[in-house]
Amino acid sequence: MDQRAGFEGGRLLVVAFEGWNDAGEAATGAAKLLAERLGLVEIAAVDPELYFDYQFTRPTVAVGDDGARRLEWPGAAILGPGGPPAPADEDRVTGPGADTLHVLLGSEPARSWKGFAAELVDAALAADVEGIVLLGAMLADAPHTRPLAVFASSENREVRDELGVDRSSYEGPVGILSVIADQAERVGIPTVSLWASVPHYVHNAPSPKAVLALLAKLEELTGLSIPRGSLETEAKAWEAGVDALAADDEDMAGYIAQLEQARDAVDAPEASGEAIAREFERYLRRRGDGPESGRADGREGPRDEPWRPRDGA
Repeated sequence: MDQRAGFEGGRLLVVAFEGWNDAGEAATGAAKLLAERLGLVEIAAVDPELYFDYQFTRPTVAVGDDGARRLEWPGAAILGPGGPPAPADEDRVTGPGADTLHVLLGSEPARSWKGFAAELVDAALAADVEGIVLLGAMLADAPHTRPLAVFASSENREVRDELGVDRSSYEGPVGILSVIADQAERVGIPTVSLWASVPHYVHNAPSPKAVLALLAKLEELTGLSIPRGSLETEAKAWEAGVDALAADDEDMAGYIAQLEQARDAVDAPEASGEAIAREFERYLRRRGDGPESGRADGREGPRDEPWRPRDGA
């Protein structure tokens, strides 16, 4: 096949939502970079009055270039070609399908998820979208000093065969990305989901390293070439900042060393499945965690700082 289930050279829609799906602002960071580099403009948007609870996701006020203060409401919009291109060639997204790439950006809605997803998928159909890439980021037991993993999955058999990705085995609560993926597959638009692992012990800060990981995986699956701009420098500064925090906290440094040891054991070429399982069990025993401590995918993992002494010690 010349095209891999529509994901190399096809008319793609890249989707990212703020909120539950967006640890470290990695997913929206990647999608916003694409929209800016491509000069995309809004072609469709939902009515926020139908889907948002403003006491949960509040509007914000911002000052424009003209000095006027304006309210900005939560919502979701599909952005498509039509705006001015990036000013310099080195800032432009290139590769198969770059000229027809669309981006969906928004906040996760508070109600009427089925109607919300149906409205956006209908807009994708109207834009002749041939494939959807959903970007997410989850809190995980990932050391910040190692490359951040990105898990690719699809419920579509053809996509799995053509892209060499897995089917997710996750069971539990889902975000709006899963609802959109389900609706899109029902109407014949194939989807693939990319989830970056974000170190949960630095979850309060944006993670440019996770943005880079998502962009790299997106390039791998689509054949696009995405300029990074200052992201590489920002990622190095982010990692150095976490290193500095760990240097002043012996418990935190020890915890990160445990994560590194577990990650290196899994990545070692000679590691067998049984050896990996044993190392993971030892890692859990060192942490003293039970089965109830968090989900394997990290999305409902620990929200506190696990290296801190407990019970006031």
